Amino acid sequence: MALIHSHESFGTVDGPGIRYVVFLQGCPLRCKYCHNCDTWFQKDAKFVETAEETFEKIIKYKRFIRSGGVTVTGGEPLMQPEYVCELFKLCKKEGIHTAIDTSGIYLNDAVREALKVTDLVLLDYKAADPETHLELTGVPQQPILNFLAYLCEINMPMWIRHVVIPGITDKPEDLEKIASFIKTLPNVERTEILPYHTLGVYKWKQMGKPYPLEGVPPLPKEKYEMAKKIFTDKGLKID
Repeated sequence: MALIHSHESFGTVDGPGIRYVVFLQGCPLRCKYCHNCDTWFQKDAKFVETAEETFEKIIKYKRFIRSGGVTVTGGEPLMQPEYVCELFKLCKKEGIHTAIDTSGIYLNDAVREALKVTDLVLLDYKAADPETHLELTGVPQQPILNFLAYLCEINMPMWIRHVVIPGITDKPEDLEKIASFIKTLPNVERTEILPYHTLGVYKWKQMGKPYPLEGVPPLPKEKYEMAKKIFTDKGLKID
């Protein structure tokens, strides 16, 4: 059984093509800019489903997601790796592409099993250095580096995402460091530079939580273009 926040039947930003997206409930990170803070606590799950029950929903959309596939996100989907593994096994039997959108915080035997039936990992790389990562997310960076090393070991296709936040992750030297690091990962197919926005702030207010980055403006276009140039100058494919 999985604790689920929601389903989306027509996702276009969660991997290649049109995708069915499953949002799992629960996440150990406390990212200060999180736009899905309503997925943090497993007690707030809106649905409880088996992999088979989820797949019954997915298969109804098979012809629409033929160009894409299924993405499991969250929250942190690898908090519930057994469910992800069983769901993806069902998808693979139908020839459906599978992707996990993860922070990379977990790596254990159950996660390794889930990765065996995963076609693509979308990984959010939060910060250039351990101190900023801990301050920004509330968790250490080393587990993410371990996870990335394992993905390289098994040659798992990856998309790397990085959110550029004014005054926090927009320093040219930090962007250079991240771009140089990504360049060392042989199985990264594309990199996404995501400009910080405030569209999820209302969720913090609905939950009665003070927004940690109150007053931080959306990333200016010129800063976004600067970040893109740093990454493309390293030879990275940016989308």
